[in-house]
Amino acid sequence: MERRRFLKDAALGAMATAMLTGCGNRSASETGAPAVQTQPRLRWRLASSFPRGLDTIFGAAEVLAKRVHALTDGRFEIRVYPAGELVPGLQVFDAVQNGTVPMGHTASYYFIGKHPALAFDCTVPFGLTARQYNAWLLEGGGLDLLRELFAEFNIVNLPGGNTGAQMGGWFRREIHSLRDLRGLKMRIPGMGGRVMSEMGVVVQVLAGGEIYPALERGAIDAAEWSGPYDDEKLGFYQIAPYYYYPGWWEPGPALTFYVNRQAWERLPTFYREVLWTAALEASQVMLARYDARNPAALERLLQAGAQLRRFPEDLLREAARISEAFLEQERDPLYRKIYEAYRSWRAQSYRWFGTAELAYAQFAFPQA
Repeated sequence: MERRRFLKDAALGAMATAMLTGCGNRSASETGAPAVQTQPRLRWRLASSFPRGLDTIFGAAEVLAKRVHALTDGRFEIRVYPAGELVPGLQVFDAVQNGTVPMGHTASYYFIGKHPALAFDCTVPFGLTARQYNAWLLEGGGLDLLRELFAEFNIVNLPGGNTGAQMGGWFRREIHSLRDLRGLKMRIPGMGGRVMSEMGVVVQVLAGGEIYPALERGAIDAAEWSGPYDDEKLGFYQIAPYYYYPGWWEPGPALTFYVNRQAWERLPTFYREVLWTAALEASQVMLARYDARNPAALERLLQAGAQLRRFPEDLLREAARISEAFLEQERDPLYRKIYEAYRSWRAQSYRWFGTAELAYAQFAFPQA
């Protein structure tokens, strides 16, 4: 069971941390840690799909690298490269699959052209929130199903973080109804892009560093990225002032660490366990940082002139209808296997969160 593995790995990580740091700041060699000192020295490169300037999403890979370094007393080092330095951001999947780099950090919905089920490794429209997704991944069998999918691409997947519910993006003009989407050029990836395309949007998929220039020169009319903290850094509000919500296509998008399977299999068991433990920490830290930094960033954006808007009801209803139709139409056997498990978990989770969590939020949040 994945739960037992999680508990075992968490315990291993705790023991390793205690072994390395339990006596002040002494190293493993000073505290007598033969399990570490007998391990080989490794130097890996990790290709990220994100620019260095996005310190929270790019920073998750740095959190992982730092923890791996600490738990192995520096014997296993991972150097993190931003998008474009080793490979372009949208080529991380291929680079890991082919062994060009042993490891990557990316969002799997960028690659649904390779297999539609990759969307479930990240997010789907009107899908699971961050907490619901983590529960499915670690306790609901999601990780095992996704491992089966990634095995077809010579990749081992590890949890890589989550942004939490995202915003709906930046628009040059207001969207009053579904009709206003027709002909609009928008940067939006994944299944959300497919839904937008069905509603008349001209969809483009661009890496993070390419979005602002495209907006600036008028190549696109709108763009979504993440939430207030990252969006502020990218400066979209300077060109497209209307900031829409909710990001119905990304209710809890998860990131993933990819490891080339041959590189993974060559790792000593201890290093595999260290990677797993570090990935879990990086995932936790990413979500906590976004939850901590988005509120103040939203206030700054509003003070700078951003105009907050909610998507029209007719747009949301049509998006939900199309989304469900898209999710249902795929017939690939592995897709169906993952989708049926995901859909069942979503229904169960929605019933619970729609009771206590929703009632609390609807009453308490407006009081502030």
